[in-house]
Amino acid sequence: MRVKSRLRALLREPILHFLLIGVALFLAYGRLAPADKSGERIVVTRAMVDNMAREYQTRWSRPASEQELAQLVDGYVRDEILYREGLALGLERDDPVIKRRVRQKLEIMSEERLARAAPDDTELSTYMTQNAASFARPAMVSFEQIFFDGSRPVAEVERAVAAVRAALARGAGPATLGQPTLLPRSADQLSIDLVARDFGTAFAEQLVKLPEGVWTGPIASGLGAHLVRVTARTPAALPPLDAVRPQVAREWENERRERSRTESYRQLRGRYDVVIEPRLPQAAVPQP
Repeated sequence: MRVKSRLRALLREPILHFLLIGVALFLAYGRLAPADKSGERIVVTRAMVDNMAREYQTRWSRPASEQELAQLVDGYVRDEILYREGLALGLERDDPVIKRRVRQKLEIMSEERLARAAPDDTELSTYMTQNAASFARPAMVSFEQIFFDGSRPVAEVERAVAAVRAALARGAGPATLGQPTLLPRSADQLSIDLVARDFGTAFAEQLVKLPEGVWTGPIASGLGAHLVRVTARTPAALPPLDAVRPQVAREWENERRERSRTESYRQLRGRYDVVIEPRLPQAAVPQP
């Protein structure tokens, strides 16, 4: 009897009536309210269609027909639907290709974040001076050489060198002396890089140090030995900015982009607490 009295009193409580009304309204709204279709709506704007048409004309050198343009739009809609359905299923997670593509797009955004007007001549000149090794013209050298086959015994090569020296002292022309070779007997304003390519690095390094105007040697190369007379030499130097402006501007821009990526990552990295768990000892790794 007492329980029935309490139950009747509870049923008369206004708060219970409000709770029941709220539940009823919630259930009714769930049944009658239209489903949220915002995620299923795809809008193909006029600008997007125009862009598809421009890309088609650029690729095929003619405008797209109405049927071809419709196929392009259908292809875009198909890709968008499949992409959204893939996202809904979580297919993008743990995919290295997608991760790499997202990372690349974020890096491009980071690069452009600090983009500004092109550098002026003062900035380019300063950058070129600070990176002189990248832009300096190599040393140039003019020289004559008399070749001796290095495959012969050392004593024989020494006798041949001595004989050539004596002939030169008598006024013989260098072109008539030494042994035949495919190497050039003389070079005019040849860069040290090209000398190293043809004669070897060790030969090129010696050529930079030789006195001018006198026959010196023998100097070893990858093919044999040489008597060498340097006739002119121009040291390595920075060229005028106008001569290398496109290269300097390109490298300046590459460095700016790299700085921007590095700074952006530094700021992002500071927001994350990275925990790298230690590897288990090999003996503790469960064996299959």
